[in-house]
Amino acid sequence: MTNQKTYTLAIVDDHLLFGSSLEKLINSFPEFEVLYKARNGVELQKELSANENIPDLILLDINMPVMNGIETVTWLTEHYPKIKVLALSVEDNEQTILKMIRGGAKGYFLKDIHPDDLKMALLEVMAKGYFYSEMVTATMVNALQPGAKEPLVKLKEKELTFLQLACSEMTYKEIADIMNLSPKTIDGYRQELFNKLRIRNRVGLVIYALKNHLIEL
Repeated sequence: MTNQKTYTLAIVDDHLLFGSSLEKLINSFPEFEVLYKARNGVELQKELSANENIPDLILLDINMPVMNGIETVTWLTEHYPKIKVLALSVEDNEQTILKMIRGGAKGYFLKDIHPDDLKMALLEVMAKGYFYSEMVTATMVNALQPGAKEPLVKLKEKELTFLQLACSEMTYKEIADIMNLSPKTIDGYRQELFNKLRIRNRVGLVIYALKNHLIEL
């Protein structure tokens, strides 16, 4: 009797040999099944449109022709926000890592990652919603050092209050209760901040707030 796979996955990488090897490795994990591979973001868009089964998770390369990883994760965050995206690249550039995380990636790994570590990361991102390796954590800490401050965007009083609360572990519903606002209004504040600050997720809010001393650790 064949074991039922728990999670589905797609691979986006323009290196065919690496992609095929990665597919074989992931399919050997009892919990995961690769639905399909794509060579860039445009091919992924076509696969998502053509297939009824939407993957739970996407492993995404950065440097690809036609539509690269940063463009792809931004598009996925907008059109398929429920899909969890993990960046898998040979590039350890700090700015690239931050762009991917701000774009919506739930983790970032180098391609020389040990298979056991990859499996652990895949399971953790499905269980917790994210997995930040030591490399990503160090990058985020470095980005918060003096001199890394970004231009401060003028925020309304309630936007600032929401931003500070959003940097806690509270859910958006709990924030709505504290601010005596409806969840729909809170969603509006969140989206307005995402647009104003040019970020894509809650991690981006925290990074912005820390850089500009709007909250303290």
